Amino acid sequence: MGKQVWRVVVAGCAAAAFTTVAAAPAGAAEGGVSFSRVQVNGGKPIVIGVSEVAVPASFRMTTTHKWNYPAVFLYRKGADRLWHAIETSDCIKVKSDVCDFNETMYFDPSVWDMRNSEAGAWKVGAEVYFKGGGADVDDKGLTIQVKRDSRLTVNASPEPVAKGKTITVTGKVTRANWETKKYGSYGGRLVGLQFKPAGATSYTTVKKVYSNGSGNLRTTVKASKTGTWRWAYNGNTTTGPSTSSGDHVVVK
Repeated sequence: MGKQVWRVVVAGCAAAAFTTVAAAPAGAAEGGVSFSRVQVNGGKPIVIGVSEVAVPASFRMTTTHKWNYPAVFLYRKGADRLWHAIETSDCIKVKSDVCDFNETMYFDPSVWDMRNSEAGAWKVGAEVYFKGGGADVDDKGLTIQVKRDSRLTVNASPEPVAKGKTITVTGKVTRANWETKKYGSYGGRLVGLQFKPAGATSYTTVKKVYSNGSGNLRTTVKASKTGTWRWAYNGNTTTGPSTSSGDHVVVK
């Protein structure tokens, strides 16, 4: 199947047409086009670190017009779009004048100047350009959360440890900074310390600890049995969840 690649660079290429999006009811077809079955990332939040993330999308378009470049996209406040590149499939014909499309959105803070303030809720729009001029742009009534990626590290010591003695578990929580294109300390986060006994298949949260201003985590527990320790952070409206690797400690 052939692919067409279109880079979205803010709203400049379609600002005039896009200003109608906020007022357009979901499923509208003012320009002779109807978009339906719109999905972006399966409805799940889009979590972006500091390198490229590919996000799947799909939609159905019905029109009798001759068209170019159909796509779904993310927007806020009229013509403010989230910068990304897209790759859209050729028409997957359903019937006359009805096409299904598969789309991939590519978000990459290392290429585009993404702002940390862009984390949060975005609306979903759909658009198509017509051969010979003109376009149709619709608000699809969907909201997608776009979040900054977070990371966790862990270290449990001493290893091995005598039963009943103290284990010190440390770590650090960081979050993607889209502006510096690096991960930075994420202080004041409530993070769960989890434990999985040897032979078990799942972790249990033992206690919760706040990271300090530098994102560092530190707590102590009593050694009772051999097993693996890790940190887990649930995330928030602008930051994705994360889980550290596990640190196995043998209790003698």
